[in-house]
Amino acid sequence: MTAKPQQEDELDDSSAPLIEHLAELRTRIIWSLVAFMVAMVLCYTVWNPIYNFLTQPICHALEARDQECGLILLKLQEGFFVAIRISLLGGFALAFPIIAYQMWRFVAPGLYRNEKQAFLPFLLASPVMFFLGAAFAYYIILPMAYDFFLGFQQGPLALPDDGSGEAMADNPMAAIVFQGSVDEYLSLTTKFILAFGLSFQLPVLLTLMGKAGLVSAEGLGSVRRYAVVAILVLAAFATPPDVISQVVLFVVVFGLYEISIHLVRRIEKRREAELRAQGLWTEDDEE
Repeated sequence: MTAKPQQEDELDDSSAPLIEHLAELRTRIIWSLVAFMVAMVLCYTVWNPIYNFLTQPICHALEARDQECGLILLKLQEGFFVAIRISLLGGFALAFPIIAYQMWRFVAPGLYRNEKQAFLPFLLASPVMFFLGAAFAYYIILPMAYDFFLGFQQGPLALPDDGSGEAMADNPMAAIVFQGSVDEYLSLTTKFILAFGLSFQLPVLLTLMGKAGLVSAEGLGSVRRYAVVAILVLAAFATPPDVISQVVLFVVVFGLYEISIHLVRRIEKRREAELRAQGLWTEDDEE
């Protein structure tokens, strides 16, 4: 195999001693922490609008049942910690582009120019796919999930202090009415959003592995049956036990898996074309 041109193989800063690399890492970490702290403070100042946005799925599900939307604080300090949790999550999401840029600035000097061109698109695609997965969970999965959970209520769905005592007297069954904790609701909602955001990283991860030669389209296709089982298990754990949301998650993630196979196959064809153009493609490579 012929040697690469010297200007392509040249590292930007390969001769820097270890202490300079550690100093550079410290600088990048400090800038990332500063960006995170600033974003966290900004989100703390507007945690109420963020909270209202995150509670829209449960409010819409309750309004569909003619119930008032309201979550309760079970502990005196729960409201404060809810504001801190929202600030942490919002701060990380807001500061993520800066954090990713600092990571890139630390890693980039140790990469060849062609490696930079290959890695940078995946770095940009990762947050985009995460936010797509989070939006899918928020607008599609959460309404179905909360509608399923609220279906276990029974009896008069209004609380006794709103003048419904006569209705309760007519119906002697013990009512089951949703009175959700703010902390538990936000914990469940963020778990859904994070789970789907990470699931949508599948094409990015597999395509990057295919670019590095760690996986192949043929190999991914040969383990498709095992991927189906793994995706079904993921759907069972990440969604409530109703068939609709599980089927939706399975279809989406399996579709992402098939898209990953297609992307890896395109990378392999492009690599083959480049090697053939350079006269380096052999029958052993094709096998």
